[in-house]
Amino acid sequence: MQLKNPILGLCQQSTFMLSAAKVDQCPDDEGFEVAFAGRSNAGKSSALNTLTHASLARTSKTPGRTQLLNFFKLDDDRRLVDLPGYGYAKVPIPLKLHWQRHLEAYLGGRESLKGLILMMDIRHPMTDFDLLMLDWAVASGMPMHILLTKADKLTYGAAKNVLLKVQSDIRKGWGDAISIQLFSAPKRLGLEDAYTVLAGWMELADKGAQTAEQ
Repeated sequence: MQLKNPILGLCQQSTFMLSAAKVDQCPDDEGFEVAFAGRSNAGKSSALNTLTHASLARTSKTPGRTQLLNFFKLDDDRRLVDLPGYGYAKVPIPLKLHWQRHLEAYLGGRESLKGLILMMDIRHPMTDFDLLMLDWAVASGMPMHILLTKADKLTYGAAKNVLLKVQSDIRKGWGDAISIQLFSAPKRLGLEDAYTVLAGWMELADKGAQTAEQ
């Protein structure tokens, strides 16, 4: 009997936990965390909300609204983290520097961080921010999965071509360790693939298999 991905139920019952302006305000560094990163207006909040079937992350037509590390609880051991958006010109320089300092401290020192979901707007992939995140993930050995968001803004053929091009560029520059997929929040495109990645990082894949055998 085919059962739903075990991460699905956890995502559907996810709740806001806390916001942290600094790393020392984060929850206890234990269990499993997956962080969501993306340049401002890359569709990060919309993706999070679609994956959790809720309005956990604030969406706004004004980029750069996520200014804190926002933690969402799936269960006692598992969390999703919405990271600050970057690259919006109207955000004051001191605030940008604050984000950068604390984001680097979080990414570099968080033991419970098991993987990073990087959002790229399919119409503007591989920005300077994206390249920095790719460099960091490979250098630190952090698993990364890329969502090419807003795939509904292109025809399927054009979206597939962008996917293949970005996939090729990443393989040449960063190797085969980074996975990538098409994603659209409004069309709910790519949800299953994203859930599979989350379940694997949070060590839920085996639980689903065990349940299916019973």
